Parts: sequence; C-alpha cells; structure tokens
Amino acid sequence: MKVFISADMEGATGIASGKMTAHDSSEYARGRKLLTQDVNAAIEGAFSAGAKEVLVNDSHGGMNNILIEDLDSRARLISGSTKQLCQMEGISNEFDAAFFIAYHAMEGSERGVINHTFLGRTVSEIRLCGERVGETGTNAAIAAHFGVPVVLVTGDDRVCDEARERLGDIETVCVKKGLDRYVADCLPPARTRDMIFEAAAKAVRRAREIKPRVISAPIVFDVTFKSTAETTLATLFSDIKLTGPKSISLTADDMISGFKMLWGALLLGRAGSTGAL
Repeated sequence: MKVFISADMEGATGIASGKMTAHDSSEYARGRKLLTQDVNAAIEGAFSAGAKEVLVNDSHGGMNNILIEDLDSRARLISGSTKQLCQMEGISNEFDAAFFIAYHAMEGSERGVINHTFLGRTVSEIRLCGERVGETGTNAAIAAHFGVPVVLVTGDDRVCDEARERLGDIETVCVKKGLDRYVADCLPPARTRDMIFEAAAKAVRRAREIKPRVISAPIVFDVTFKSTAETTLATLFSDIKLTGPKSISLTADDMISGFKMLWGALLLGRAGSTGAL
C-alpha cells in the first residue's frame, strides 16, 4: 500500500489567521509546526494500518513549509514551488490512496476559514466540466486520472462538507469549525492528532473500496478572475479563449493536460494583475 499526501496549510489545526501561513510573519513558525504535526499524525496512521510507503508533497505557497527535521522519518517529502502539477506533484498510478491534509474550502464558501481557490488574490471561481470546484475537487480529479482515490481530507468543517459532497463517503477530520473567514472554533493538537491518526488508519483500510471520481474527456475548465487585468496574459495561450471581461475557458483531451494549461493561465493571470511582466 502506497499513500500520497498533499499537504496544504490553511486547514491545519489551530490556524485561523493568514499570518500563520505567510513566510514574512512572526506567526509563521507556529503555523509550520502545527502543519507538520497534522502531517505526522496522518503518516503515522497510514503506517499503522499497513502502508509501506508514504510520499508527502508540500502544497502551500512556496511549498517549503513542512519541517523536514520533525517529519516522520519513514516518509519522503517533495519540497519547492516550481511544480507542473502544483499540489499534486509526485502523484502517479503507483499509489493506492491519496490524503489531502490541512486543506481549505473553495473561494466564496460561507464561513470557510481562509477560503480561496489556488491563487486567492486572483481567482474568483473555477468550474470543471460545468461544476464549481476548489482545490479539493480539482486535485481529486488529477488523482483520479491515475486511478488513485482520495480517501481522507482534513481541515475545517466547510472543506470536509465540500469533500464529501464531491467525493462521497470518504474519511474526513474536522479540526476546526469556521465562524468567519478569519475566525475558527479550534480543537487543540492534543485532540486532533488522535483524530487524524485514527482517520488515516481507517482510510488506508478502506482504500480499496473507495473508487476515484474520474472526469471524462473532454476536460473543460472555466475560470472567472477577480479583475479584468488577469485575462490579458491568461489568453496568451492560443487554446485559451476569452469568454468575458474577467473570464476564460480552455478544453483539453485529458485531466493532466488540462490542469497544466489551467495552472499556466492562473500564473500568467496573477502576473497580469500585479504588473509583474
């Protein structure tokens, strides 16, 4: 049994402020420690249930948040930001299950703690084949392309609801309840560690009964940006069409090609909004 872990940060135990997820904040060190503790609980639970290999992809911001010196020594870590598959770098058909640890709800989710979709200052909405998705739905579709089911999601109550609505009867761990975008009713690490450990172990035991939700081709992504500035550079790709002052659409033959085109368009869009190019 091989387990792939995509570890974001906003959904970690105790995090309710953007300051705890930002590299230039004095609170960031606390956030890194809390995230690493959640990831370790998931790793430990996976191995306790028979996993033979665990690969963790650091998936927040610059993607070098997890404290490798404190990481469970049985796991491996992919660190660094220039990843073509972003939060799913390293996924392949060699894995039997995927965990999404410390995830957050999609942009605009009511009460979702630090809710956003990929690039918070840039993206207003993403639709995949007509359905509104966040990072959970998009990344689960990437895993499904390789035949890998997402069997565990941890974060606030809103992302847990989002995961079950999209992926069905999977394991979820609600480490906090969102009260507002920057307010959460949090459980302490002493409690969430056991919750994540137990859910991870159960998820591994259930992995073969959970089927991935495969998205059939053609893959269509529709993106609405937060301002008109993003669309100018996002449409540099000839296969990306302008569909409105703040919106684009792209079509691909498979999920991986589609996501790479989407990710490139989002990065260019962000550059356009900041005048970075």
